[in-house]
Amino acid sequence: MATTIVLVRHGETDWNRGRRFQGHADIPLNAAGLAQVRDLAEQLVGEAFSAAYTSPLRRASESAELLAARLGIEVRPCDALKEVDVGSWSGLTVPEVEIRFPDGYARWVDWRCAGWEDGETYDELARRVVRGLLEIAKRHAGKQVLAVTHGGPIRSAAAAALRLQLHEVPARLGPVDNCATVRIAVRDGILEAVD
Repeated sequence: MATTIVLVRHGETDWNRGRRFQGHADIPLNAAGLAQVRDLAEQLVGEAFSAAYTSPLRRASESAELLAARLGIEVRPCDALKEVDVGSWSGLTVPEVEIRFPDGYARWVDWRCAGWEDGETYDELARRVVRGLLEIAKRHAGKQVLAVTHGGPIRSAAAAALRLQLHEVPARLGPVDNCATVRIAVRDGILEAVD
């Protein structure tokens, strides 16, 4: 019996708007982000969720609390859903990274590898995220669960479910905008794509 996990990217922050790397920085939602989450909550009304899990980072946990309140479900923190740790790139824009870390930027630009040297690798992120999603699925076998997270973990989960390399995901999935949803299934300990 499959468990469905609806992955939700958090609402917009000022750093999203400014196109800054956030990583593990604890940035709150802005007014647009709050409105996005409220709109998404209305779209999800009527779906049955057994629980909501969230990254403990504020932008995700604020999003999860708003969604869960509207949907009438409990929110549980899950460290596995945190954004990738971008190390010293946190708070910088892409042009700033290109100037300050040209070698790292060149490695990162096509999503083939993390360019930062003092953060988390994409392989580490993928292992963490998949392990966390499998644990969530085990706790809620055959049910549907909400998981509020970030762009990096969503792309990692999609890569696992679609049997793609991370750098292949953007072409297949498109952008993972704020409050975007991606549905995956977990069956017999394996992540699978849902339509």
